[in-house]
Amino acid sequence: MQNAILVLNAGSSSLKFSLFADHPDEPELQLRGQIEGLNGAPHFIARDTAGTILDERRWADGTQLGHDGAAHHLVEFLQDYRDRYRLLAVGHRVVHGGQEYSLPVRVDAELLKKLEKLIPLAPLHQPHNLAPIRALAERAPQLPQVACFDTAFHRRQPELAQLFALPPSITERGVRRYGFHGLSYEYIASVLPQFAPEAAAGRAVVAHLGNGASLCAMAAGRSMASTMGFTAVDGLPMGTRCGNLDPGVILYLMDELKMNARAIETLIYKESGLLGVSGISSDMRELLDSDAPRAALAVDLFVYRIGREIGSLAAALGGLDALVFTGGIGEHAAAIRERVCRDAAWLGLAFDEAANEAGGPRISTASSPVSAWVIPTNEELMIARHTRQTISST
Repeated sequence: MQNAILVLNAGSSSLKFSLFADHPDEPELQLRGQIEGLNGAPHFIARDTAGTILDERRWADGTQLGHDGAAHHLVEFLQDYRDRYRLLAVGHRVVHGGQEYSLPVRVDAELLKKLEKLIPLAPLHQPHNLAPIRALAERAPQLPQVACFDTAFHRRQPELAQLFALPPSITERGVRRYGFHGLSYEYIASVLPQFAPEAAAGRAVVAHLGNGASLCAMAAGRSMASTMGFTAVDGLPMGTRCGNLDPGVILYLMDELKMNARAIETLIYKESGLLGVSGISSDMRELLDSDAPRAALAVDLFVYRIGREIGSLAAALGGLDALVFTGGIGEHAAAIRERVCRDAAWLGLAFDEAANEAGGPRISTASSPVSAWVIPTNEELMIARHTRQTISST
């Protein structure tokens, strides 16, 4: 029987899971899956590392399974593996750790209360992240749980990089730049030395490009600045999120269009970005395959904003040694990588078209002063690492 760590990533209508065997050197993935459609048409599927389906179930349309029901079903599913794995702990991705948490933390009732107070800072993410934690605490109170924060990697940024130009009375309430996708960036920082030791010890901009998208400036593996700020709607245009927006636009929407806070929230989180500009889809694959002018406009805007932000982060670093692509778009959309790299030629990046088409890992020429890389991220493994270390030290 092997010791194992369960990793959970809860969204608004889904619960993704991964089970890792606790090997001495590195947690090793054994199986993964998800339960999606929690609030209407639940669908459970689990696969092994080869992609073979181990189990699958569908519930009737209209079934409100919720996170509690999803956690219950997942525990029941794992019972079939209790003769092979001894579950040591569960690690959770939690979007917001606020100003207090710069490291993973073992969950207790007091921590849950503190994390609930951060819901106003991430109202579309935090409640769903906390739901399976509560469900498992009720069902298996003896099972250790660890919260791993997407903001934690950025907490060591210079103070100036975290500040808005607002009065202290507002800043002291926690209104500052936090940055997100930290678990992804932390993983990239941990493996970059294997690909580019000099760049890992120097200045790198990492582009986590997916349905959610952001950039992070790193110096010697430490976060120095990021495009996401107070919320995960800031920075780059994303699948359905608008990215950077003049605050005056919000005032205009309120005064002239009479939109309230909830209507604006829906607009900037769910109806903007690639979907809003194109009017077609939030999926980059569909936009790249489309001949529609507005699909091309959405892609052009996405690439343009990435180029502008790379310049901004390079300035924050005082130069650039490497550009790293990760995330669903970053890892798989060669056309986007090519356009971004060609736009970054002014920084000294010499692009290698053939290497890019092959998927890298290096997609710049050998002599390029600024190297470019494609490195798959692994947030689940990062959470498993953190969970093992946290329960070992407590």
